[in-house]
Amino acid sequence: MLEHDKNIEEYCRVHSSPLSDVLYDLERETNLKTVLPRMLSGDIQGRFLQMMTASIGARYVVEVGTFTGYSAICMASAMPSDGRLVTFEVNDEMQPFYDKYFPQAGVQDIIDVRFGDARELLSDVDEGIDLVFIDADKKSYPHYYDILLPKVRQNGLILIDNVLWSGKVLHEDKDKNTAIIDAFNKQVTADDRVENFLSYIRDGLMICRKL
Repeated sequence: MLEHDKNIEEYCRVHSSPLSDVLYDLERETNLKTVLPRMLSGDIQGRFLQMMTASIGARYVVEVGTFTGYSAICMASAMPSDGRLVTFEVNDEMQPFYDKYFPQAGVQDIIDVRFGDARELLSDVDEGIDLVFIDADKKSYPHYYDILLPKVRQNGLILIDNVLWSGKVLHEDKDKNTAIIDAFNKQVTADDRVENFLSYIRDGLMICRKL
């Protein structure tokens, strides 16, 4: 995660609409029971995802990388009761989190979790997607993007997390993962099918609007 001024971060948190107690409990359990709890989106990004979902009136969302379900709950809670959020997760050991927290958040009928390698499963996703959130295997970002962009409706959004990679994208001597992310950022910026904005939210959030 990028180094932010903690006082500024806390100020932003205090002056933002609160998320549900369910998400607070989920974050706490994620920190207690998972090896890499920092993979969880967190409340500032969670608020942003929720607001983007509500702002565009998203009824059909696709997420790549569910982890413990925090971001899925944020987005699903901003969707209508007949909305659909399809989310892909490689680790089926996360299922107990979904069984516990999706019903508590009242979104169990909206979220469809599909376990397996998203690179193989995304071809089955329907067209007409309103919003995509990608937060999974970084080296596969170009693959996820290329498969999903044609399935997104005009003016729909694609949000991709961790595209600043703790600031390593600025290093001249880039490791393999950093080089892949840097190349991906350049690919998106050069793609005339989208309008994009790289935001400093969390660890860098690429925001793309399909033209």
